[in-house]
Amino acid sequence: MAPSTQRTTPDRPVARLVGSLLIFAIILVALAVTFFVARGFNQYREALAALPLDEMEQRIESASGFTPIQELPDLYLQAVVAVEDHRFYAHPGFDAIATGRALVNDLKAGAIVEGGSTITQQLAKNQYFTQEQTIERKVAEVFMALTMEQHFTKREILELYVNSIYFGDGYEGIGNASAGYFGKEPQELDAGECTLLAGIPNAPSAYALSENPDLARQRQYQVLKKLVAYDYLDEADARRIGAQGAGA
Repeated sequence: MAPSTQRTTPDRPVARLVGSLLIFAIILVALAVTFFVARGFNQYREALAALPLDEMEQRIESASGFTPIQELPDLYLQAVVAVEDHRFYAHPGFDAIATGRALVNDLKAGAIVEGGSTITQQLAKNQYFTQEQTIERKVAEVFMALTMEQHFTKREILELYVNSIYFGDGYEGIGNASAGYFGKEPQELDAGECTLLAGIPNAPSAYALSENPDLARQRQYQVLKKLVAYDYLDEADARRIGAQGAGA
């Protein structure tokens, strides 16, 4: 009987090459992640050293029009959470689900069309960083948001946020926006005004009432849908508010 011969195939060297390339790619990704995390952490650390959290809080509280959270209508606060960050009370400052969804949508669009930032991240960005869309800035923002969540309560974060966001037409903070748009204190806002104001900061140049009241109303309908979706309002109340608009 003739001895068997072992035949070699090109599969093994190809498999080894693919494996080596995969390991190399993983190492490159790990190095890139380490690089951007380190740069982002340095940005966060420098920003926090320049403006400690307590000083940031005092700066917002001393601004004209500051309104304590207990003086704000519950519906306004619910609308802000529903439309901006509906898991606000559950996450630690960073929402992995929202970020992952935003990343998928951005990749599909081939551009940044969705941010996935939480209310805490938005507060961190607005108070400490520029609007520049870079990886390291986003990392710094996450570090700052996590630190804020350790330092402040959720209600304190929400209070600082609504008192510092821009509403268009030169109005910064809910107190100034309420007085400027409706001539009243925030605690006097009705349901229509609450839901209208909650939608404006998403794009204040587009939704400013002096410029595009119709667009602002369309945004209000989105806010009302979110309030229904997250069980803050029932369908009947949302329809009533939407039909009457501001002054409901």
